[in-house]
Amino acid sequence: MTIKAKVGVFGIGLAAYWSQFDGLKERLEGYQRDVETRLTAMGADVISAGLMDSAPGAQQAGDLFASHNVDLIVCYVGTYATSSQVLPAVQRRKAPVLILNLQPTPALNYLDTDTAEWLANCCACCVPEIANAFARSRVQFNVVTGLLHPSEGHAMHYHERAWREIGEWVDAASVLRELSYSRIGFLGHTYPGMLDMYSDFTMHHAQLGAHIEVLEMDDLHTRVAAAGETEIDAKIAEIQGVFDVVGRGRDRISQDVTPEALRWSARVAVGLDKLVADFHLNGLTYYYRGLDANANEELGASLIVGNSLLTARGIPASGEGDLKTCVAMLIMDRLNAGGSYTEFYALDFNEEFILMGHDGPGHIAIAEGKPVLRGLGLYHGKRGYGLSVEMKVRLGPITLLCLTQTAEGNLKMLAAEGESIPGDTMQIGNTNSRLKFDLDPATFMNRWCEHGPTHHVALGIGHQLARIRKLARLLNIDLAVVN
Repeated sequence: MTIKAKVGVFGIGLAAYWSQFDGLKERLEGYQRDVETRLTAMGADVISAGLMDSAPGAQQAGDLFASHNVDLIVCYVGTYATSSQVLPAVQRRKAPVLILNLQPTPALNYLDTDTAEWLANCCACCVPEIANAFARSRVQFNVVTGLLHPSEGHAMHYHERAWREIGEWVDAASVLRELSYSRIGFLGHTYPGMLDMYSDFTMHHAQLGAHIEVLEMDDLHTRVAAAGETEIDAKIAEIQGVFDVVGRGRDRISQDVTPEALRWSARVAVGLDKLVADFHLNGLTYYYRGLDANANEELGASLIVGNSLLTARGIPASGEGDLKTCVAMLIMDRLNAGGSYTEFYALDFNEEFILMGHDGPGHIAIAEGKPVLRGLGLYHGKRGYGLSVEMKVRLGPITLLCLTQTAEGNLKMLAAEGESIPGDTMQIGNTNSRLKFDLDPATFMNRWCEHGPTHHVALGIGHQLARIRKLARLLNIDLAVVN
């Protein structure tokens, strides 16, 4: 994660207990410190309000969380507390809430347990009450139930599962914060006629908190022209170190990578670096058709190498002006899963896998082996020619994440988990990977299309669905899963 989630934490208990049971409050405060230490170790920036035992105290906690603009509020349930002393803590900031129902011990020694010991373990008692108050107050909340501390034997998995889920919530909150502060450049326009990719910039501002920076080709032209020879030489060295530069391939449109083409792509890559730095961009989506080999066509056809390098260092770049997929790529990248710009290529009904890839930039940091740089005499369906990237996504578990839009104008996520498998792929200067899912290719395609997807996806490594579910929940965006 490049940005830490700000997590507000408050514990709860009933003030009437403290005078009745010596040491109970201090014991619960110790448990809360354990929780905060674990959250900090997970990468959260913890804002602690301490243990709340009254409504006025909860109001002060709410003011604290609002002043720090926290992304997630964690309510650690130490023992019973009335919901009236919990609700005010979450009403000021109106951030999503995570209720931690973490019992300190796996089971009570019933015959020898007195009231004080029971109260130190009765966190479950008020969780339904709090859930009711939050639901009726339209506060978004989620509950994690399990063991606070490690245990032996069968009960241990309740500790491991609970803290794994908590870690996923922290990761999701970090991505939430990243999105809300992100600046995504929109360079040029969307590929004409691709109706699925047209989207409303205001929708992204409103539903994600992201800023869309509209850029002109002139903004890039100026920076490409200003690239110095030393900068270009350094970029050429970087490209030669990252890519396997190959000659003409089997495809009739393939060409050699000439020194002139390499130098021009390096110059454009330097200009892209400056564009990203000058406009403080976290992502970039781009396309420009051009005309009759004019300057815009020449520049638009030369962005693949530089944008692949940007994507690999955490600034996702999506082609064809697909803003929604750029956001999906940003999400996957911040989940440390990569997120390569991808579409459906072909179905293999013999071996039952789906071939997926795309011309244009790939997330070369998640490539299987060294990515290839190949010259192409034309780009299918587009104007111009130049250098392109050929790679397959790392073998093993993968996740597809699509960001689409409903008829009502709402963003919607669509996801699936599968596997990147070995085997031959096309050598046509594109990214392409063999992907296998639990469903057969035909059934998968039918079910995927039922959800009205954008035809591009972000292809990432690892199984990420657990964290994507939580992010969708925090964003209040619908998520459909194909499995």
